[in-house]
Amino acid sequence: MDTHAFKRSLHHSDRYNRRGFGRADEVAGSLEQAYQSSLIGSIRDNDYRLSHGRLKVRLAEAFGFCWGVERAVAMAYETRKHYPHERIWITNEIIHNPSVNDHLREMNVEFIAVDQGVKDFSGVDCGDVVILPAFGATVQEMQLLNERGCHIVDTTCPWVSKVWNTVEKHKKHTCTSIIHGKVKHEETLATSSFAGTYLVVLDLKEAQMVADYILGNGDREAFIAKFANACSQGFDPDRDLERLGVANQTTMLKSETEEIGRLFERTMLRKYGPADLNDHFLAFNTICDATQERQDAMFSLVDEPLDLMVVIGGYNSSNTTHLQEIAISRGIRSFHIDTPERIGADNSIEHKPLDQEEELRREDNFLPSGPVTVGITSGASTPDRVVEHVIQRLIALSES
Repeated sequence: MDTHAFKRSLHHSDRYNRRGFGRADEVAGSLEQAYQSSLIGSIRDNDYRLSHGRLKVRLAEAFGFCWGVERAVAMAYETRKHYPHERIWITNEIIHNPSVNDHLREMNVEFIAVDQGVKDFSGVDCGDVVILPAFGATVQEMQLLNERGCHIVDTTCPWVSKVWNTVEKHKKHTCTSIIHGKVKHEETLATSSFAGTYLVVLDLKEAQMVADYILGNGDREAFIAKFANACSQGFDPDRDLERLGVANQTTMLKSETEEIGRLFERTMLRKYGPADLNDHFLAFNTICDATQERQDAMFSLVDEPLDLMVVIGGYNSSNTTHLQEIAISRGIRSFHIDTPERIGADNSIEHKPLDQEEELRREDNFLPSGPVTVGITSGASTPDRVVEHVIQRLIALSES
């Protein structure tokens, strides 16, 4: 399939919209009421600090909704305004935040059902409206919806689209796309659908395995077994690792993506020499500005004296998880929660331990006695209103 040609054709269809409906003023009030916070605004104006009795709160200087998320949510609200009576679907969560997705359900936006990892589009009919979420949809899903005669509202973040364009360039130059991402994450699934030959690596450790193989220090059968579910069909490491380009899931840890890029550049330089490097390695910057800003702000925040850290965002939010990684790497007592209700009035907290599939862990005596400084950040899918409610619960605990 010529994915570039299909995308170009889709963009010219009168049943496709990626610019909104000019109804921003009509939905502005609803968005402000649901997601914005005067308290957070005042904390921003006070150098991102709040003091209340024994409690001090220190906010990261970049957190919460990014531009791409704001755009996607606003477009979803505009879609309901523009199609007040039509049946509206969304192919996945609009963003990885439970409160935002619940608001859409209250607006009678239906979510495509998923059974054992497979989406069921059987209920979607010709003429239905289908929203593509901020992290995109696979080209196969777009093709299905287009052929079914649906009205497609595409809220894909432009930074994600930039990555798609990058893997298209890899394909044009017959390069294998090394995608730094989580193989089952919706964005990585979408990106790989636009790629030609690809291999997904989760982290620097997996990238090093690939680099070692390129330099002749790996076992073919072990390699194929390791990456069996993380590569394009028919992937042959002896054939497909001769020409590489690097791309990434936009929410991955910036520093790791950069190091993976440098690793493969050094590897190809070592194998093919400087004269032929450009024939074997393509480099494009696909790191999202918003992700980078939030990670940089987190690194600055954890340099300050903190008694504990609260990271707010969906448990399936990759960018939120990486913020938590930064806190944990500094040895800070840190908790990842998805909603304010995880903090109990009895000074307990239910949180998601890092890199564990287990159920939520409950911890008592969450807020220590005496003066306490709490660092707070939130993922790019978390509204300010949610952060406000977390702070209010911290204030109530500090007073009890």
